Amino acid sequence: MTSPEAEALVRDHTVYSCVMGSHAFGLATDGSDTDRRGVFLAPTPLFWRFDKPPTHVEGPAEEQFSWELERFCELALRANPNVLECLHSPLVEYVDDVGRELLSLRGAFLSRLAHGTFVRYASGQRRKLEADVRQYGAPRWKHAMHLLRLLTSGRDLLRTGELVIEVGPAREELLAVKRGEVPWTEVERRMTHLVEENDEAARTSPLPPHPDRSRVEDFLVRTRRASALYSAAPLVTRSRR
Repeated sequence: MTSPEAEALVRDHTVYSCVMGSHAFGLATDGSDTDRRGVFLAPTPLFWRFDKPPTHVEGPAEEQFSWELERFCELALRANPNVLECLHSPLVEYVDDVGRELLSLRGAFLSRLAHGTFVRYASGQRRKLEADVRQYGAPRWKHAMHLLRLLTSGRDLLRTGELVIEVGPAREELLAVKRGEVPWTEVERRMTHLVEENDEAARTSPLPPHPDRSRVEDFLVRTRRASALYSAAPLVTRSRR
């Protein structure tokens, strides 16, 4: 259960929020959930206490999840697929000045590290699907659809240097997988082929080997400093009276 203090961080200090999931990917159908993701900036004085602010908060709304800014940047620098995709959602619901600067840094987070993280994440999901097939005779088709989507997104990122999460013309082909209309053997073949294409794209990718950590860190330090000065301003004003 989310504490009132954690809910207040999301409610009062969110700098960026967006819709993710099927709606952002262009794969929504009737009944699709609306997944919301966000980033909040915990006021700097909270870090001066023994009990630090949370690195992430679930809620307060259903299907809502938010990261504290520093944790979000750490994960994005590691090329975490879920976090990188959050930065590139076409469905932005809220953004303030800090959030706009975060979005302006999207390119600083991208690197060839994405090859390992996207393919590794997809491989883990594929093992789960294969376990479902062995146990139940069929995979979770929705998960299979999203695995294909992720591998395609990662391949195109490595090829072009840009992350686009909308599936565009591939929508109907992917939804056919979700409906179970594509044989599992064919889905497996597509997964294997996409991994091979990711490997090939990584060898000639225009992306840098590593993200621009110093640029992101500069943003984080300036943002923390500004938060500390803002929090201290009332105290300074009172001391001068």
